[in-house]
Amino acid sequence: MELHNLKPAEGSLHNSKRVGRGVGSGKGRTSTRGHKGAKARSGYKKKIGFEGGQMPLQRRVPKFGFQNINRVEYKAINLSTLQKLAEDKNLTAIGIAELREAGFINKKHLVKILGNGELKLKLNVEAHAFSQKAADAIKALGGEISVIGQSANESQE
Repeated sequence: MELHNLKPAEGSLHNSKRVGRGVGSGKGRTSTRGHKGAKARSGYKKKIGFEGGQMPLQRRVPKFGFQNINRVEYKAINLSTLQKLAEDKNLTAIGIAELREAGFINKKHLVKILGNGELKLKLNVEAHAFSQKAADAIKALGGEISVIGQSANESQE
């Protein structure tokens, strides 16, 4: 073994070219970074969305519309869903707990009952909101609706 035939251990080198090791290496002087500019400097990091000084896409694209920060999002459940759930589980009252067990909502959802579909059973339904059509359909069969989160004097019609 002599100095001129020493080689690094197999797999220990991660880079195929060693830069910045003198002019004779062919990768010295500017170390493949070119002349001047931000990319030639140490500590350069490319910013996300930077397009070389051109106006970035997220600033070129027009913004429009209005985002209401007080908007209340409801998870919509139709009467047909309530009918199917009541038939499958043999229920007379459906509330948030039953809907959560059936996998229709999670604990963060607010529920609104909508009037799509047909209801054939008398049900007592508990939810955060009801459409007028759904409320009328439940009451027409003799069922009751109870709105969660409202006091007694603010009952929904």
